[in-house]
Amino acid sequence: MTMAASACQGLLLGALAAAVLSTASATLQYDFYSSSCPQAEEAVRNATMKIVSDNPTMGAAFVRLFFHDCFVKGCDASILLDQSNSNPQPEKLAIPLRGYDAVNTIKAAVEAVCPGVVSCADILAYAARDSAMISGGFTFAMPGGRRDGIGSDLNDIPASIPSPSMQVQDLISSFGAKGLSASDLVALSGAHSFGQTHCSFVTPRLYPSLDKTMDKAFGEALQKECPRRGPGGTVLNNNVVTDPNALSNQYYKNVIARQVMFTSDQTLTTSSNATARMVQDNADDPVGWMARFAGAMVKMGGIEVLTGTQGEIRKVCGATNSGS
Repeated sequence: MTMAASACQGLLLGALAAAVLSTASATLQYDFYSSSCPQAEEAVRNATMKIVSDNPTMGAAFVRLFFHDCFVKGCDASILLDQSNSNPQPEKLAIPLRGYDAVNTIKAAVEAVCPGVVSCADILAYAARDSAMISGGFTFAMPGGRRDGIGSDLNDIPASIPSPSMQVQDLISSFGAKGLSASDLVALSGAHSFGQTHCSFVTPRLYPSLDKTMDKAFGEALQKECPRRGPGGTVLNNNVVTDPNALSNQYYKNVIARQVMFTSDQTLTTSSNATARMVQDNADDPVGWMARFAGAMVKMGGIEVLTGTQGEIRKVCGATNSGS
């Protein structure tokens, strides 16, 4: 852990406690498995650390999976379900996300110590939290108690997931529909400091002419990576300025320099004075951004959760217990 992260740990925990109490996820609890599976969070952390150590790009993949899961049907692990008779068109068919096998690996590690106790939804939340520790050098508490859903439908995605082409007011509305604020939007956008994307998501800003809100030299370099009629599946690092696998406030410096991939990134400074100030604050204050990011992650983790006797605790993350 960095010195800055160590110094702000108390601040992070305080921000998180306030965030959880102010959301509809009050039924979630810190140390939820302290009695039923005391080793749960340690098992998730150890497995996640091994996965990210072997492949540093996986930290961002876990955070992105968590985001997509929570925004579509709430944080119920619906994003993890494979195709089946009861789920003929699951969410995972719509968007080429990475990390499904890795989540299964973590689930297997948890099942080895506490079979049938820990939900896939909580495992994904903990893995996303631990990815911040591994890739960003700061940690925070994540409440548990989510249960797994039994349905997944790719048709739920278009109306739920914010698009990379969205302008700021549409982004604020999209996040607001999930109970998240403009500050949460800007804080969570910091996840674009690491991870990968494809040329197909970037070329709308490159052709037929370079987006005027993009730094010219940065855009011309991207045009070389993503030629007009080139393969849209070419992989790019979200952050080409510093370590592409480090979660940090570098993202906000990139936004200010107009060196970011998506319209949804650049619009934070070009279309709203309020979000532009937030971007500047996060660029200037890495410790403050850590606290805001952590609080927003916890808040997002409470979206439309299943608790109590709702849903189920899946035996494997890719299928419901009925197997249908």
